[in-house]
Amino acid sequence: MKTLSETLGIGAQNKIFLTADWPAPDNVKTLITTRNGGVSEAPFHSLNVGAHVGDHPECVMRNREIVQNQIGLPPVAYLNQIHSNVVVNATDAMARLTDADASVDTTGQAACASMTADCLPVLFCDKAGTVVAAAHAGWRGLAGGVLQNTVRAMQVVPLEIMAYLGPAIGPEAFEVGQDVFDAFTEQMPATERAFESIGGGKYLADIYALARMVLQREGVNMIYGGEHCTVLERDSFFSYRRDGQTGRMVSLIWLEKDA
Repeated sequence: MKTLSETLGIGAQNKIFLTADWPAPDNVKTLITTRNGGVSEAPFHSLNVGAHVGDHPECVMRNREIVQNQIGLPPVAYLNQIHSNVVVNATDAMARLTDADASVDTTGQAACASMTADCLPVLFCDKAGTVVAAAHAGWRGLAGGVLQNTVRAMQVVPLEIMAYLGPAIGPEAFEVGQDVFDAFTEQMPATERAFESIGGGKYLADIYALARMVLQREGVNMIYGGEHCTVLERDSFFSYRRDGQTGRMVSLIWLEKDA
């Protein structure tokens, strides 16, 4: 039997769906979309799940159905992401579109979601498999405390938490200004080593390293992922910085409850 990738004519190097490579409990499930396998046309080609980027609503709806079919139950709790540090319960976000950048669930009745196209999606679970969370961490949210707030909202000992850093802009492509450098180093001087000065008040920033430092300061030491670059891996990922008008991927995590 052909795989979905083969049916759609997509090579092995251009996978449609990824999963977190980490030692999570068996009842913790993840799904990370790529840009492949959907119905949207350029510049959103093809699996765009972002309803706010200018794509045809019918295409976005169909793409979200494709994603939903991959996970079955529970339904995905999409957020209206605003680069904040606000964390909500995923089940509450199912009732209406909520302004927030992270969600937490202990019920198994909703899949926590982080939509990205260069920003960092971070998936969380505890070692016992009782709670999961997903955070959208652009540099503003990361500097503003979205990861710290997510860890606290999980209400378990940080040493029991593991985190997975999903596909984001890599350190070779993330050029930032003095404002970003100052936003991190003024509150956490050690983050200076995550920046490489390239002159003129400009830096190359390593968002993966920044996230690891923040999480480790919170007591989260089991950290995985962080090997992709959405800008450079053109065939696999949407990138706002590379393309401007483009689609969005989604990183999902949920608890699988016994039937």
